Amino acid sequence: MNVLSLFDGISCGRVALERAGIGIDKYFASEIDKYAMQIAQKNYPDTVHIGDVRDVRADDLPGIDLLIGGSPCQGFSRSGKGLNFDDPRSKLFFEYVRILRECKPKSFLLENVKMKKEYQDIISEYLGVEPIEINSSKLSAQNRRRLYWTNIPGVTQPDDKGIILKDILEHDGEFKCGYLAQYFEKHKKQLVFSRDGLCHVGDADIKGNESIKRVYHPDGKAPTLSTCGGGHREPKVLYNDGWRKLTPLECERLQTLPDGYSEGVSNSQRYKGLGNGWTVDVVAHILMRLSARGENNQGGLAW
Repeated sequence: MNVLSLFDGISCGRVALERAGIGIDKYFASEIDKYAMQIAQKNYPDTVHIGDVRDVRADDLPGIDLLIGGSPCQGFSRSGKGLNFDDPRSKLFFEYVRILRECKPKSFLLENVKMKKEYQDIISEYLGVEPIEINSSKLSAQNRRRLYWTNIPGVTQPDDKGIILKDILEHDGEFKCGYLAQYFEKHKKQLVFSRDGLCHVGDADIKGNESIKRVYHPDGKAPTLSTCGGGHREPKVLYNDGWRKLTPLECERLQTLPDGYSEGVSNSQRYKGLGNGWTVDVVAHILMRLSARGENNQGGLAW
Protein backbone atom coordinates (compact mmCIF):
# COMPACT_ATOMS: atom_id res chain seq x y z
CA MET A 1 0.00 0.00 0.00
CA ASN A 2 1.24 3.48 -0.92
CA VAL A 3 0.29 6.10 1.67
CA LEU A 4 0.35 9.87 1.33
CA SER A 5 0.20 11.77 4.61
CA LEU A 6 -0.46 15.51 4.38
CA PHE A 7 0.46 17.78 7.31
CA ASP A 8 2.26 14.69 8.55
CA GLY A 9 3.84 16.17 11.69
CA ILE A 10 5.68 13.48 13.64
CA SER A 11 4.12 10.63 11.60
CA CYS A 12 1.55 9.44 14.14
CA GLY A 13 -0.35 8.14 11.12
CA ARG A 14 2.40 5.68 10.32
CA VAL A 15 2.43 4.37 13.88
CA ALA A 16 -1.34 3.91 13.59
CA LEU A 17 -0.98 1.98 10.33
CA GLU A 18 1.54 -0.36 11.93
CA ARG A 19 -0.68 -0.82 14.96
CA ALA A 20 -3.61 -1.62 12.68
CA GLY A 21 -1.51 -4.30 10.98
CA ILE A 22 -1.52 -2.60 7.57
CA GLY A 23 1.54 -3.17 5.39
CA ILE A 24 3.16 -0.16 3.72
CA ASP A 25 5.13 -0.10 0.48
CA LYS A 26 5.87 3.63 0.41
CA TYR A 27 4.99 6.34 2.94
CA PHE A 28 5.09 9.85 1.50
CA ALA A 29 4.91 12.70 4.00
CA SER A 30 4.19 16.36 3.33
CA GLU A 31 5.56 18.44 6.20
CA ILE A 32 7.57 21.66 6.63
CA ASP A 33 8.42 21.69 10.36
CA LYS A 34 12.04 20.59 10.61
CA TYR A 35 11.73 19.30 14.16
CA ALA A 36 8.63 17.25 13.39
CA MET A 37 10.46 15.77 10.38
CA GLN A 38 13.47 15.02 12.58
CA ILE A 39 11.28 13.00 14.95
CA ALA A 40 9.59 11.19 12.05
CA GLN A 41 12.90 10.36 10.38
CA LYS A 42 14.38 9.07 13.63
CA ASN A 43 11.56 6.55 13.92
CA TYR A 44 11.03 5.87 10.19
CA PRO A 45 14.17 6.59 8.15
CA ASP A 46 12.49 5.33 4.96
CA THR A 47 9.79 8.03 5.06
CA VAL A 48 9.83 10.05 1.83
CA HIS A 49 9.40 13.69 2.80
CA ILE A 50 8.05 15.73 -0.11
CA GLY A 51 7.82 19.25 1.30
CA ASP A 52 5.06 21.83 1.36
CA VAL A 53 1.54 20.55 0.68
CA ARG A 54 1.02 23.36 -1.81
CA ASP A 55 3.76 21.89 -3.98
CA VAL A 56 2.49 18.29 -3.93
CA ARG A 57 1.36 17.01 -7.33
CA ALA A 58 -0.12 13.62 -8.11
CA ASP A 59 1.95 13.40 -11.30
CA ASP A 60 5.10 13.28 -9.16
CA LEU A 61 3.89 10.29 -7.14
CA PRO A 62 3.06 6.64 -7.79
CA GLY A 63 -0.53 5.52 -7.33
CA ILE A 64 -1.73 6.41 -3.84
CA ASP A 65 -3.97 3.90 -2.05
CA LEU A 66 -4.59 5.88 1.15
CA LEU A 67 -4.58 9.63 1.77
CA ILE A 68 -4.49 10.77 5.40
CA GLY A 69 -4.07 14.12 7.08
CA GLY A 70 -5.21 16.61 9.66
CA SER A 71 -5.16 20.06 8.12
CA PRO A 72 -4.27 22.99 10.42
CA CYS A 73 -7.21 23.73 12.65
CA GLN A 74 -6.53 27.17 14.12
CA GLY A 75 -9.13 28.89 11.94
CA PHE A 76 -11.77 26.21 12.55
CA SER A 77 -11.45 25.75 16.30
CA ARG A 78 -14.10 27.01 18.68
CA SER A 79 -11.22 28.47 20.68
CA GLY A 80 -9.64 30.13 17.65
CA LYS A 81 -10.03 33.69 16.39
CA GLY A 82 -13.15 33.03 14.39
CA LEU A 83 -11.39 33.55 11.06
CA ASN A 84 -12.46 30.16 9.79
CA PHE A 85 -12.17 29.77 5.99
CA ASP A 86 -10.49 33.18 5.71
CA ASP A 87 -7.59 31.98 7.88
CA PRO A 88 -4.68 31.06 5.56
CA ARG A 89 -3.93 28.00 7.70
CA SER A 90 -7.47 26.69 7.37
CA LYS A 91 -7.38 27.32 3.62
CA LEU A 92 -4.89 24.47 3.50
CA PHE A 93 -7.93 22.20 3.80
CA PHE A 94 -8.56 22.96 0.13
CA GLU A 95 -5.09 21.65 -0.68
CA TYR A 96 -6.19 18.37 0.88
CA VAL A 97 -9.27 18.41 -1.37
CA ARG A 98 -7.17 19.21 -4.44
CA ILE A 99 -4.74 16.38 -3.76
CA LEU A 100 -7.59 13.99 -3.00
CA ARG A 101 -9.10 14.75 -6.40
CA GLU A 102 -5.75 14.45 -8.18
CA CYS A 103 -4.61 11.22 -6.52
CA LYS A 104 -7.99 9.44 -6.40
CA PRO A 105 -6.98 7.07 -3.58
CA LYS A 106 -9.15 4.11 -2.67
CA SER A 107 -9.43 5.42 0.89
CA PHE A 108 -9.03 8.71 2.70
CA LEU A 109 -9.09 10.04 6.24
CA LEU A 110 -9.22 13.66 7.39
CA GLU A 111 -9.05 14.70 11.05
CA ASN A 112 -9.97 18.06 12.52
CA VAL A 113 -11.21 19.69 15.70
CA LYS A 114 -14.76 20.20 16.87
CA MET A 115 -16.08 23.28 15.09
CA LYS A 116 -19.23 25.19 14.27
CA LYS A 117 -21.74 23.04 12.44
CA GLU A 118 -21.73 25.35 9.42
CA TYR A 119 -18.00 24.79 8.86
CA GLN A 120 -18.31 21.08 9.53
CA ASP A 121 -21.02 20.89 6.88
CA ILE A 122 -18.82 22.63 4.32
CA ILE A 123 -16.05 20.08 4.86
CA SER A 124 -18.60 17.26 4.61
CA GLU A 125 -19.90 18.66 1.33
CA TYR A 126 -16.42 18.75 -0.18
CA LEU A 127 -15.54 15.26 1.00
CA GLY A 128 -18.90 13.64 0.41
CA VAL A 129 -19.07 11.98 3.84
CA GLU A 130 -20.21 12.95 7.32
CA PRO A 131 -17.65 12.85 10.14
CA ILE A 132 -17.64 10.59 13.15
CA GLU A 133 -16.73 12.27 16.44
CA ILE A 134 -14.42 10.24 18.67
CA ASN A 135 -13.01 11.39 21.99
CA SER A 136 -9.48 10.13 22.63
CA SER A 137 -10.57 9.61 26.24
CA LYS A 138 -12.05 6.29 25.14
CA LEU A 139 -8.56 4.92 24.42
CA SER A 140 -6.22 7.16 26.41
CA ALA A 141 -5.96 9.33 29.50
CA GLN A 142 -6.55 12.47 27.44
CA ASN A 143 -9.78 14.34 26.76
CA ARG A 144 -9.48 15.16 23.05
CA ARG A 145 -12.63 15.50 20.95
CA ARG A 146 -11.95 15.22 17.23
CA LEU A 147 -13.90 14.79 14.01
CA TYR A 148 -12.87 12.16 11.46
CA TRP A 149 -14.08 12.21 7.85
CA THR A 150 -13.43 8.96 6.00
CA ASN A 151 -14.83 6.72 3.27
CA ILE A 152 -13.59 3.66 5.16
CA PRO A 153 -16.83 1.82 5.93
CA GLY A 154 -18.07 0.49 9.23
CA VAL A 155 -16.22 2.81 11.60
CA THR A 156 -17.85 2.75 15.04
CA GLN A 157 -17.09 4.13 18.48
CA PRO A 158 -14.25 2.28 20.23
CA ASP A 159 -14.84 0.60 23.55
CA ASP A 160 -13.81 2.68 26.56
CA LYS A 161 -10.61 1.32 28.11
CA GLY A 162 -11.07 3.39 31.27
CA ILE A 163 -7.50 4.77 31.24
CA ILE A 164 -6.84 7.65 33.65
CA LEU A 165 -3.91 9.95 34.33
CA LYS A 166 -2.34 7.90 37.09
CA ASP A 167 -2.08 4.97 34.65
CA ILE A 168 0.42 6.88 32.50
CA LEU A 169 2.41 8.86 35.07
CA GLU A 170 6.11 8.34 35.64
CA HIS A 171 6.81 7.37 39.25
CA ASP A 172 9.94 9.54 39.24
CA GLY A 173 8.42 12.28 37.12
CA GLU A 174 9.26 15.23 39.39
CA PHE A 175 9.35 18.10 36.94
CA LYS A 176 9.11 21.77 37.84
CA CYS A 177 6.94 21.26 40.89
CA GLY A 178 5.09 24.27 42.28
CA TYR A 179 2.68 25.42 44.96
CA LEU A 180 -1.01 24.69 44.50
CA ALA A 181 -3.28 27.60 45.33
CA GLN A 182 -6.16 25.38 46.36
CA TYR A 183 -6.86 21.67 46.65
CA PHE A 184 -10.29 20.17 47.15
CA GLU A 185 -9.24 17.47 49.61
CA LYS A 186 -7.50 20.01 51.83
CA HIS A 187 -10.84 21.73 52.24
CA LYS A 188 -12.70 18.44 52.64
CA LYS A 189 -14.55 18.98 49.38
CA GLN A 190 -15.64 16.08 47.22
CA LEU A 191 -13.75 15.67 43.99
CA VAL A 192 -15.90 16.70 41.03
CA PHE A 193 -15.35 15.05 37.65
CA SER A 194 -16.65 16.65 34.46
CA ARG A 195 -18.59 14.68 31.87
CA ASP A 196 -15.29 14.34 29.97
CA GLY A 197 -13.59 12.82 32.99
CA LEU A 198 -11.47 15.81 34.02
CA CYS A 199 -11.14 16.78 37.68
CA HIS A 200 -9.83 20.32 38.18
CA VAL A 201 -8.55 20.42 41.76
CA GLY A 202 -6.89 23.80 41.91
CA ASP A 203 -4.75 26.40 40.19
CA ALA A 204 -0.99 26.61 39.84
CA ASP A 205 0.78 29.64 41.27
CA ILE A 206 1.87 30.96 37.88
CA LYS A 207 1.08 33.96 35.73
CA GLY A 208 -1.09 33.61 32.67
CA ASN A 209 -4.67 32.88 31.67
CA GLU A 210 -6.86 30.58 33.70
CA SER A 211 -6.66 27.64 31.31
CA ILE A 212 -2.90 27.17 31.77
CA LYS A 213 -3.16 27.37 35.57
CA ARG A 214 -5.52 24.41 35.96
CA VAL A 215 -4.21 21.40 37.88
CA TYR A 216 -5.90 18.02 37.40
CA HIS A 217 -6.36 15.04 39.69
CA PRO A 218 -4.56 11.83 38.66
CA ASP A 219 -7.81 9.88 39.08
CA GLY A 220 -9.25 11.71 36.06
CA LYS A 221 -8.27 12.63 32.52
CA ALA A 222 -5.74 15.12 31.20
CA PRO A 223 -6.96 18.07 29.13
CA THR A 224 -6.29 18.21 25.40
CA LEU A 225 -2.60 18.57 24.65
CA SER A 226 -1.73 22.00 23.31
CA THR A 227 0.39 22.67 20.22
CA CYS A 228 2.45 25.16 22.21
CA GLY A 229 5.56 24.00 24.03
CA GLY A 230 6.81 26.05 26.96
CA GLY A 231 5.10 28.98 28.60
CA HIS A 232 3.46 26.69 31.17
CA ARG A 233 1.00 25.44 28.54
CA GLU A 234 1.71 21.79 29.29
CA PRO A 235 -1.02 19.96 31.28
CA LYS A 236 -0.50 19.98 35.05
CA VAL A 237 -1.21 17.20 37.52
CA LEU A 238 -1.57 17.10 41.30
CA TYR A 239 1.71 16.01 42.87
CA ASN A 240 1.70 15.40 46.67
CA ASP A 241 0.45 18.79 47.96
CA GLY A 242 1.64 20.66 44.91
CA TRP A 243 1.61 20.27 41.14
CA ARG A 244 3.92 19.47 38.30
CA LYS A 245 3.58 19.62 34.54
CA LEU A 246 3.41 16.39 32.58
CA THR A 247 6.71 15.20 31.15
CA PRO A 248 7.23 14.66 27.41
CA LEU A 249 7.13 10.89 27.97
CA GLU A 250 3.77 11.21 29.72
CA CYS A 251 2.47 13.29 26.82
CA GLU A 252 3.63 10.55 24.45
CA ARG A 253 1.51 8.15 26.48
CA LEU A 254 -1.47 10.52 26.26
CA GLN A 255 -1.16 10.22 22.47
CA THR A 256 -0.65 6.43 22.85
CA LEU A 257 2.77 6.67 21.21
CA PRO A 258 5.69 4.43 22.19
CA ASP A 259 7.80 5.71 25.08
CA GLY A 260 10.66 7.86 23.81
CA TYR A 261 9.11 8.33 20.37
CA SER A 262 9.72 12.10 20.33
CA GLU A 263 13.22 12.03 21.81
CA GLY A 264 16.06 13.74 19.96
CA VAL A 265 14.78 17.35 19.98
CA SER A 266 14.28 19.89 22.75
CA ASN A 267 11.44 19.38 25.23
CA SER A 268 9.61 22.41 23.84
CA GLN A 269 9.68 20.87 20.36
CA ARG A 270 8.61 17.51 21.77
CA TYR A 271 5.58 19.10 23.42
CA LYS A 272 4.74 20.99 20.24
CA GLY A 273 5.02 17.92 18.01
CA LEU A 274 2.94 15.82 20.37
CA GLY A 275 0.26 18.51 20.68
CA ASN A 276 0.03 18.68 16.89
CA GLY A 277 -0.13 14.91 16.59
CA TRP A 278 -2.88 12.32 16.57
CA THR A 279 -3.95 9.92 19.29
CA VAL A 280 -2.52 6.84 17.61
CA ASP A 281 -4.93 4.26 18.97
CA VAL A 282 -7.95 6.25 17.76
CA VAL A 283 -6.60 6.43 14.22
CA ALA A 284 -5.58 2.75 14.35
CA HIS A 285 -9.14 1.91 15.40
CA ILE A 286 -10.41 3.62 12.24
CA LEU A 287 -7.77 2.16 9.93
CA MET A 288 -8.42 -1.39 11.13
CA ARG A 289 -11.61 -1.22 9.09
CA LEU A 290 -9.53 -1.07 5.90
CA SER A 291 -9.19 -4.83 5.87
CA ALA A 292 -12.98 -5.11 5.77
CA ARG A 293 -13.27 -2.72 2.84
CA GLY A 294 -13.85 -3.85 -0.73
CA GLU A 295 -12.15 -2.46 -3.80
CA ASN A 296 -14.88 0.04 -4.57
CA ASN A 297 -15.21 3.41 -2.84
CA GLN A 298 -17.88 3.54 -0.17
CA GLY A 299 -19.05 7.12 -0.48
CA GLY A 300 -16.80 10.13 -0.91
CA LEU A 301 -16.06 12.28 -3.92
CA ALA A 302 -17.44 11.44 -7.31
CA TRP A 303 -14.22 11.12 -9.29
